[in-house]
Amino acid sequence: MDIETPSVLIDLNIVEANIDKYQSYCNKKGINLRPHIKTHKIPELANLQLQAGAIGVTCQKISEAEAMISEGGIDDILITFNIFGQKKLDRLRILSDKVKLSVVADNIQCIKGLSDTFKNQKCKLTVLVECDTGALRCGVVTPREACKLAKKISSLPGLSFGGLMTYPPISQSEKINNFLRKAKDLIEASGIPVHIISIGGSPNMWEVEKIPLGTEYRIGTYIYNDRSLMERGTCLESDCGLTVLATVISTPEPHRAVIDAGSKVLTSDLFGLKGHGYIIGFPKLSISNLSEEHGCIIGTGETGLKIGTARNVIEVTALILGWIMGGTVGFASVFIALSIGPVVQIVMPYVDLRGKK
Repeated sequence: MDIETPSVLIDLNIVEANIDKYQSYCNKKGINLRPHIKTHKIPELANLQLQAGAIGVTCQKISEAEAMISEGGIDDILITFNIFGQKKLDRLRILSDKVKLSVVADNIQCIKGLSDTFKNQKCKLTVLVECDTGALRCGVVTPREACKLAKKISSLPGLSFGGLMTYPPISQSEKINNFLRKAKDLIEASGIPVHIISIGGSPNMWEVEKIPLGTEYRIGTYIYNDRSLMERGTCLESDCGLTVLATVISTPEPHRAVIDAGSKVLTSDLFGLKGHGYIIGFPKLSISNLSEEHGCIIGTGETGLKIGTARNVIEVTALILGWIMGGTVGFASVFIALSIGPVVQIVMPYVDLRGKK
């Protein structure tokens, strides 16, 4: 099969194995799984996750949630982002009529906007308080603030307090547990039940028992896995279900080569790693720098790469903004976006869903 490059290759055998493996793990640990679809953004793959046993999906944006329900089969969505702006709030209200919907918030202004939008709705909107347990992103920074927001949510029309949500930092389980336990105790002492404690993060995916208060786990990268997880020992190369196929277009010097995948395709968000991708079969080579359409590879000696050959690259993290066009999961044209840093969208001509029988 002649595939134009650069292209995304998805091995569905690996994808399905990753889905089943982690769902089985969560089942054994007694925690619900709510996959984050921002990694793939493909309704068909989300439905595979649900069929395996996930209780619902996590979205980062309203547009993601709208896309997820477009193909049917998805009826439980958590949006983990503060939502502002009346147009977005109106879309959120429309979305709530179609699915079981919950959102997060970490400030009064956000909560008031949600209440004003949902106060005349038949069903209340479930709101979780986002907590910053050390990752230094969004979230209230103390358990008392979490309790204060929980009380406010419970008092406002149109809203129902659902619980707590956090994106936990790596290897800080004691700090995370202390925060969540204190917040839960304070809220329940106020007479408000805490039904959900939503935790998650790919680096900690095999350590869910270290946060025993968690009732559901949000994770996205596990469906494909990537180089950052390989480096951490979280997965093996053979567990990586998504690669970027690129062609060697130039070898200016024996120790240098250039591929046709640049910053529009490969990520600039390196998570502390060196290089912009892992070249399968050439572990000592590094994609040292990117321009928009070029990826520059440097080796300590001769690269061994020949002009015109195609090579698979495992990304640090691959985000696909795309929908498979057509009913069945197979070889199809899709719209792809692979940027993690700057939001750069490109149109990829082909995605090869390899291994699907």
